[in-house]
Amino acid sequence: MLAATLDGFCQPLRIGQVARPVPGRGEILVRLEASGVCHSDVHIWKGGLRPPLNPSPFVLGHEGVGIVAAVGSDVSGWMIGDRAGVAWLHNTCGTCDECRAGEESFCQMQNASGFNVPGTFAEYTVADARFAAKLAQGDAAAIAPLLCAGLTAYGAIKRAGLKAGESCVIFGCGGLGLYAVQIARRLGARVIAVDTDPEKLRIAATHGAETTVLATPLLAQQWDSSHRAHVCINFAPTTATWDAMVAVMRPRGRIISAAMVSEPVALSQEWLASSGVSITGTSVGTRTQMGELIDLHARAPLIGQITRIPLKDVTMALMALDAGTAKGRYCIIF
Repeated sequence: MLAATLDGFCQPLRIGQVARPVPGRGEILVRLEASGVCHSDVHIWKGGLRPPLNPSPFVLGHEGVGIVAAVGSDVSGWMIGDRAGVAWLHNTCGTCDECRAGEESFCQMQNASGFNVPGTFAEYTVADARFAAKLAQGDAAAIAPLLCAGLTAYGAIKRAGLKAGESCVIFGCGGLGLYAVQIARRLGARVIAVDTDPEKLRIAATHGAETTVLATPLLAQQWDSSHRAHVCINFAPTTATWDAMVAVMRPRGRIISAAMVSEPVALSQEWLASSGVSITGTSVGTRTQMGELIDLHARAPLIGQITRIPLKDVTMALMALDAGTAKGRYCIIF
């Protein structure tokens, strides 16, 4: 099969032939129609996020949509010809406190597609049948980004416990943030979108953001007090949003960190004690949330700004995501 393999960090992915995988016990083989390219793939490609042991072949990707081409032993609920989604969670331990509590995305023993096992930048991939997503018909390129970008946005909103009538500030209106704007609006929340790019704010407004705010270095000092929020979700991969995130919060509000930012931020415990604000993080989403998201999309499709590319252009997509010049989501079409 044709695949894009990581032979060296920060090096162009090699496009070439590798052995087609064979599904084992409890696994299905998926012939891919499309695969999204995610910012997490950039972290892995650059070596900032490294698995304990590289998969062989080292194929990135975890937003795959395809057709079941073969079924391994001891698999129930899947047949050849079914449509399947392959997301970040390849499997989890199933026995830790997080798994038993239904919070499997925080399992510390998880295996991830495109990280611990070969992913979806290939014509075929193997998925754990328990974790593959059941998908309906529809444009594969429109569905693929939902498997990570959409699920992460949905999981963040669920973790925030956002309710109808509440206000929600969303920092970062790239692919994830724009999905979050749409989902929060469908829940009946008042959405305030913040970004440094006026064009992204324009799109956010068309997706339901009631108010848009251009981010500047003085945003924290200049925030309109009438726009204090119950919920703040950060999708921007930078510490530059932190002061503004604090400034926008109402007492007893909820801050959700959805971006992978390794640098620390300053936190006043006095402010935390006096405000009662809750701060937590989110990691992708669960299988249950995936089913809810797919149903939501089936009822009224979520809109994504998607650029379709051939597999040979995947390194270009990674470079554009890294440089911050990507417009929406890239999606490989097989």
